[in-house]
Amino acid sequence: MKASKKRITLDLTKPEKTALVGKALSSEVRLEILKLLIEHSANISEIAAAVGLPASSAALHVKVLEEAGMISLVEKPGVRGAQKVCGMAFEDIYFDAFRHKADHADGKVLQFPMPVGNYFDCEIAGNCGIISEKGYLGVEDFVSSFYCHDRHEAQLLWFNTGYLEYRFPTYLMKNAIIREVAFSFEICSEAPGYQNDWPSDITVWVNGQEVTTIHSKGDFGGRRGRLNPEWWGDSMTQYGEYKTIKVNQLGCYENDVKCSEKNLDTLCLREGNYISFKLGVQPDAAHVGGMNLFGEKFGDYAQGLVMNVKIDNSQTERETH
Repeated sequence: MKASKKRITLDLTKPEKTALVGKALSSEVRLEILKLLIEHSANISEIAAAVGLPASSAALHVKVLEEAGMISLVEKPGVRGAQKVCGMAFEDIYFDAFRHKADHADGKVLQFPMPVGNYFDCEIAGNCGIISEKGYLGVEDFVSSFYCHDRHEAQLLWFNTGYLEYRFPTYLMKNAIIREVAFSFEICSEAPGYQNDWPSDITVWVNGQEVTTIHSKGDFGGRRGRLNPEWWGDSMTQYGEYKTIKVNQLGCYENDVKCSEKNLDTLCLREGNYISFKLGVQPDAAHVGGMNLFGEKFGDYAQGLVMNVKIDNSQTERETH
């Protein structure tokens, strides 16, 4: 079964990362290796035989691809001991050539981190759970656990249907011209144990309006999440996909792909004392596959929910003088 792959996003503000990907793509041999791994996973010996190189040379090419974040290596038991099996780690590459222009000197980014346990409201049904870095909060599969007094310590939450609503403050944005509001998080489906092929339609609402449906391909496992504590079992959910929902004056975007015409004005993101952000699985969705939401100490990405707001602070300064 194939797990969902990430998008590699590049721009001129990250020259080291962009150069690594460019180097990885500059070799015809490495392109052949990528073609091979798109079809199926393979170990170093199999890759070497397919491209007609010694195993040592093939290993060097694999290292370049791994450093660029284009492939992943998973250690698996073999006939003669453990072997490293290579697989694709990305689905496509997006290069934003004008990103550095958008982040101009007159601009500023306000960041609002939100622990995944700091939800304002929730509605949970079906199998569910909430855990901290050290263990379970409350009792697994009891909805009442989502109201426990120490839920702010949560690092992983999961449920079958329902939603979690978060409210981000707007007091730092009151006198600013807002250019873009973006929400980022790590998420996947929810299956018993883990199932890499387990689709789920996860709805996203901003200020009470539905803006997109994330089509999660699975509840991912088969390798440990990079941040997971040692006590968390290998047979459980391990990691998710990194998602970014951006809203600007042109519309709404999921991982830089436009998903809605709703914009800053229609979503009323310049008004009110808070911005509501909600994630959930509707009981009448085409794929009711639940959801896992990861905190900063679980999965692959060291963050919970984060709201980034781009503002034109030159206007703010003029208005406050």
